[in-house]
Amino acid sequence: MTFNDLLESIGGVGYFQILHTFVLLVPVCLVACHNFLQNFTAAMPGHHCQLPPEANWTGPTNHTYGLSEAGLLMVSIPLGGNNKPEKCWRFASTQWHLLETNATVANMTKESIMPCTEGWIYDHSVFSSTIITEWNLVCDRRQMRQVAQTIYMAGVLLGAVIFGGLADRYGRRALLTWSYSQMALAGTCVAFLPSFVSYCFFRFLCGMAFSGIILNTISLLLEWMPTKGRTAAGTLMGYSFTFGQIILAGMAYGIRDWRWLQFACSAPFFVFFLYSWILPESARWLILNGKSQVALRNLRRVAWVNGKAAAGVALTEDVVRSHMKAETMAMRSTHSALDLVRTPAVRRISCLLALVWFAMSFAYYGLGLDLQKFGFNIYLIQACFGAIDIPAKLVGAATMSLIGRRITESSALILAGLMILVNVFVPQGMKIARTVLSVLGKGSLAAAFTCAYLYSGELYPTEIRQTGMGFVSMNARAGSMVAPLVLMIGEYVAFLPPLIYGLAAVLAGSGALFLMETLNCQLPDTIVDVENRMREKHLPDKTMAGEQMALTQKEHSTSPGCVLDRI
Repeated sequence: MTFNDLLESIGGVGYFQILHTFVLLVPVCLVACHNFLQNFTAAMPGHHCQLPPEANWTGPTNHTYGLSEAGLLMVSIPLGGNNKPEKCWRFASTQWHLLETNATVANMTKESIMPCTEGWIYDHSVFSSTIITEWNLVCDRRQMRQVAQTIYMAGVLLGAVIFGGLADRYGRRALLTWSYSQMALAGTCVAFLPSFVSYCFFRFLCGMAFSGIILNTISLLLEWMPTKGRTAAGTLMGYSFTFGQIILAGMAYGIRDWRWLQFACSAPFFVFFLYSWILPESARWLILNGKSQVALRNLRRVAWVNGKAAAGVALTEDVVRSHMKAETMAMRSTHSALDLVRTPAVRRISCLLALVWFAMSFAYYGLGLDLQKFGFNIYLIQACFGAIDIPAKLVGAATMSLIGRRITESSALILAGLMILVNVFVPQGMKIARTVLSVLGKGSLAAAFTCAYLYSGELYPTEIRQTGMGFVSMNARAGSMVAPLVLMIGEYVAFLPPLIYGLAAVLAGSGALFLMETLNCQLPDTIVDVENRMREKHLPDKTMAGEQMALTQKEHSTSPGCVLDRI
């Protein structure tokens, strides 16, 4: 008897599971907004130097010199390579001679131009306010917006390390409640902070809360869901993140001030914090931590909601503990992170998955965090980048079942990488082509993520599965943290960031080909199972037939239909 049998006896996938899934996934939609929030709150509007004092611009014409605004810009601000006013320089002295017919600008020298000492004028037609206009993060400080996003992603990484361990000690619901409150408080504070340094610090706290919410939502979602409902629950979790990106586009379109947008994405977490107190703690966690009485009360509540009150009343502590016997025995075995690299097969899996997860996240956020470069309506691009995940994840789920996990993972990554690389050679003027390639590339990466979550869990054995998933998750967070820093290189060499993102995805996709296939295979329980499967996979052809007959007697290694592919 397993805990899954216990859940089935009190209603299976019943009203409780449906309601529980809904209230857990609503916050995921908004927490996804925070990952891409800087596309709007840190958008870079058009700008140029403040006009010098002698220009005395006060209206549609200048009363002193009778010039239009265009005329004042002509004599005050030099033109850049795109025939638009320079963003970071102005003439050291007003060039009145440029008003003459056929006049040209002499070769500019350091003496003829100077930085924008009086400040900047910003175009507020698209964004009424951003952190760029608030703290003048332009010119010499333009890279600060990417630094801010990297700091946020560093918080996501640290949160995965801290909140994951604390959840095993203090419970999933307790850490989820804490994470909701941290996101609500830190996110709301960001909207009222007076300085860029304090903005970065509280965004860092938001990043930590993001990890706490995602990790504990997954745990509570799956630990209260019977086996037959887990695939659907996991799929809904992925789509909640997708819908969050689309919701962000709508919110940003309606709220053009960065402070109010930040507040709108953060304030609802106060509501989530309040209702999280009525969510039941994971019964699995309670039993494994010696709190079977509390677990029994929670199980009876679930049974009552599912219309199985009689089955809930019949439960006893002994019955509950008996259903968790296998899991309790597994807790007694001691394993550490060193087991991820101690043996050849698991070491190979860990190294390749580290590459896959890093490159996936690296390229995914590299594409999704700089939408202004496409030159289109940024709100429409954000909606497209979110919407493409819907068909992409469906295709990924279908191909995983038809052609296997390994080919799906590898193909999705290589295809994404090739689309990013092709974009390097598409002229800047072909905006539609560049945008379509980027959207399809992000969709391919979304399909790769869908496959990677399932594939990684199937590759690692039960006794170190959580450790392995934590390890690959940290690599993904590292990739998302490095991605904004690579965008900074584009300020100097425009083609380098997409080249790096594309090559990383292609390299990871090629590496995925060296993983084992897990389609129709039983989950390995021990490290020994994984090592045995790897050895059986590389048997010489002349002994393959005899060994395959022996494999049918090993119930723990494979199930009917599991094919031991060879590289």
